Amino acid sequence: MRPTDTIRPEERIAYTLDEACLVIGLGRNSIYNLINEGTLPSRKVAGRRLILREDLLAIARGAK
Repeated sequence: MRPTDTIRPEERIAYTLDEACLVIGLGRNSIYNLINEGTLPSRKVAGRRLILREDLLAIARGAK
């Protein structure tokens, strides 16, 4: 078990691409489109693309 397996999704500060899709309810293509158009920031950390929770919330609220 990884340490992140015991953290509830709403407690995480960042999500992988697949996790972000599940949390926000969008498909991978939609998430990639938002990233590519600059609407959804993402970061590459240790070879993994991460999306901050606050950025997903902003998208869901229509702030970006």
